[in-house]
Order: sequence, then C-alpha cells, then structure tokens
Amino acid sequence: MPQIIPIKDLKNTSEILEKCHSLDEPVFITKNGYGDMVIMSIEAYENMAYMNDVYVKNRYII
Repeated sequence: MPQIIPIKDLKNTSEILEKCHSLDEPVFITKNGYGDMVIMSIEAYENMAYMNDVYVKNRYII
C-alpha cells in the first residue's frame, strides 16, 4: 500500500528518511489534499531505473 503524507510532515526529516528506507518504495507527498511530489531512497530509485531499463531492452527482443 502506498505511503501518502501531507507536505507539512516534511519537517520531520529523520522520520521521513527512515520511512523511505524501510519501505523501499516511493512516498507520496500531498499539498492541500492533492498529489504534489514523490520521494524515495536512492536504492529504491536505482532498482526502479534498473527494472525500467530491463523492461525497455526486453521490449525490443520479443
């Protein structure tokens, strides 16, 4: 289940960092109830980028 937090919670940076690393998935930030941005750990980003690269390369093989 995606984690969604309001932008005002970004004041608790260490808590947000722990959440990003423990979940290993994006954390969605809302502003006035609407999606505004996404943050994630570098490890999660690199894994996502790698999987995207694999997907793109395999698309041309089939």
